[in-house]
Amino acid sequence: MWNRMGVMAVLLAGCALAACSATRHVEDVRAEDADRVTVGTVQKEIRLGMSGADVATVLGSPNIVTSDSERRETWIYDKISTEVAYSKSGGSIVGLIFSSSGGGLGGGYTKAGATSTSQRTLTVVIKFDDGGLVRDFSYHASQF
Repeated sequence: MWNRMGVMAVLLAGCALAACSATRHVEDVRAEDADRVTVGTVQKEIRLGMSGADVATVLGSPNIVTSDSERRETWIYDKISTEVAYSKSGGSIVGLIFSSSGGGLGGGYTKAGATSTSQRTLTVVIKFDDGGLVRDFSYHASQF
């Protein structure tokens, strides 16, 4: 009925399909947002002497604006993101070949899926001088 070469060919095809499916799931659940504030954006774009308008163009509106005793502004960007991704497939060819109950040929059908959760925080503090230009900035990022 099934010879060894036929079984091996079906197994290899199943593994190839499973690999493509897993890659597709990761691509489906991972959406990158080009407008989000990142450490790289801060490092690359923010410079001493920049105007507040230029900072707002790069980073958007700050979450908090305060001023010190000399009425110099400080802008704080406090970003927290949680990424929860779940993807599932209807089944796999490997599950069709090997049943979960007997370990032999036939019968079984399995569902596969992937879940991923991560959190990131980024706090950016930008201090302006009397003329409204960046006099100092700092940032802290974490991921867990």
